[in-house]
Amino acid sequence: MNGTQISLVAGAGSGFLLIAALGFQAAGYAPCELCILQRWPHVAALAVAGLVWLTGRVRALAVMGMIAAGAAMGLALYHVGVEIAWWQGPAHCSGGVGDLARLSTAELMNRLQAAPVVRCDKVAWRFMGISMAGWNAILSAGLAGLWLLAARRGDKPA
Repeated sequence: MNGTQISLVAGAGSGFLLIAALGFQAAGYAPCELCILQRWPHVAALAVAGLVWLTGRVRALAVMGMIAAGAAMGLALYHVGVEIAWWQGPAHCSGGVGDLARLSTAELMNRLQAAPVVRCDKVAWRFMGISMAGWNAILSAGLAGLWLLAARRGDKPA
């Protein structure tokens, strides 16, 4: 496979992960804030693959795709760390109470009604003992590797 083909496969991998995330959401697994953040780098990688397809320029674009997949992996690893309590996640989705003692009753009610209902530090689903964030980290690492291979191959024939 040449660099263009590998880029398209990597972009399709990000597209697959986005479809899977939306499928879980449609099945009733509401995403937390960190889950949503992990989707954006895959959107970027998918867009980069589209640019490779449209322009045929592989090397620089594949590096951008690798950065996007690496960002998805980094966010997913951070989320895994929050899930297994290696570090604190964002206070508003990991159970932090913030400045509740200083709020009026009305402000407290407004904050409670606007609060996200899905916690970042609770695993909603596991497969083979690995959470969705864990699978995203593993698969994103593989996609970053594909983007690196695409950058190395460039536009050379297969």
